Amino acid sequence: MSNLVKITFAIALILSIAVPFGAFAMGEKTKGRYKTALGINTFLFFGTLIVSGIFLFNGNAAAAETATAGAGNIAGMGYLAAALSTGLACIGGGIAVSAAASAALGAISEDSSILGKSLIFVGLAEGVCLYGLIISFMILGKL
Repeated sequence: MSNLVKITFAIALILSIAVPFGAFAMGEKTKGRYKTALGINTFLFFGTLIVSGIFLFNGNAAAAETATAGAGNIAGMGYLAAALSTGLACIGGGIAVSAAASAALGAISEDSSILGKSLIFVGLAEGVCLYGLIISFMILGKL
């Protein structure tokens, strides 16, 4: 990748952060400034992704470089998939446990006979994290 592409990519990333922040900080103090800043940030972020994808994957790679780097890329993508499956499952499980546990505590404070029923729902939410961990181990077992 040439230095010009690297510099262009860095400038685009800096602009995708600086422009929405400027629109948010210097704009009118209304409720719409949040939407404006988010819209600009989303537009610039995905625009940067598209432009960098065009520059990075233009098809000028040599076959020898592809063959040697292919094994490393596969292992790297496997580790990335394992990390994402565990991380995203745990984030989702945490959100589910926070909602289920707070509702269960509120319900138990009114009627203590439903403790067992509410613990089942909290346990199901925690099970999501375990499923993500199991999938992660399965992916790591294939590498």
